[in-house]
Amino acid sequence: MPTNRTALITGANQGMGRQVAKELVADGATVFLGSRDLARGETAAAEIGESAIALGIDVTDTASIATAAERIREESGRLDLLVNNAAISTTRDDVGDLAELRAMSRASTAPVDEVRAVWEVNVFGVLAVYQAMLPLLRESSDARIVNVTSALGSLATVADPAFPFHSSFEPVYAASKTALNAVTLSMMIELEDTDIKVNLVSPGFANTALVNFEGTESVEDASREVVRAARLGPDAPSGTFTLWEGVELPW
Repeated sequence: MPTNRTALITGANQGMGRQVAKELVADGATVFLGSRDLARGETAAAEIGESAIALGIDVTDTASIATAAERIREESGRLDLLVNNAAISTTRDDVGDLAELRAMSRASTAPVDEVRAVWEVNVFGVLAVYQAMLPLLRESSDARIVNVTSALGSLATVADPAFPFHSSFEPVYAASKTALNAVTLSMMIELEDTDIKVNLVSPGFANTALVNFEGTESVEDASREVVRAARLGPDAPSGTFTLWEGVELPW
């Protein structure tokens, strides 16, 4: 990854977002750690190092996004890398484990308000951040967007009864990632005649709060493909949907 780059990672005060920020700072990048809770972002930034900058941003709040974009413009003048990582799997605090969450999330029983709340972060939040940060990305000579999705969002994959998580597809989290994939494709098409690259990445099954700490991979291992895509240079491809290591996923 070229040095002296400026990056924004949403949801970067913990989990995979924090890990990606840590690795990019080690590469020499200046990284804005997007965090809905600024105090937690400041704690993470202090732990990562001097080139990590806490940035308050709530991806569901257009005013917050606009303020964040203005701060990046004032301090850096451009944005070279946008990693849309912020995501939630539920807004409920009464869920014991993933099995219980999936049981609550069936198409026949999932509260529509819960679907809306999760999609507000995972889909509409990504689009809102993209729209606000695009002018800053246009100021870069080597700009890239990396959207973090899930293999659960691949319809071709999940529709196969042999897929281990076939029965886990539901309209709350999983379908939000399918919608995110579609939104990402629209970004790819919009920008295909520009120098701004867009990559869609499915990370590993990280042991983070997003999955109630029931993941099977360490944060470091699960983040590898996000980091790899974030490090791609100006001659690397755009329009890809991959998992580690650069393995193409069907849409």
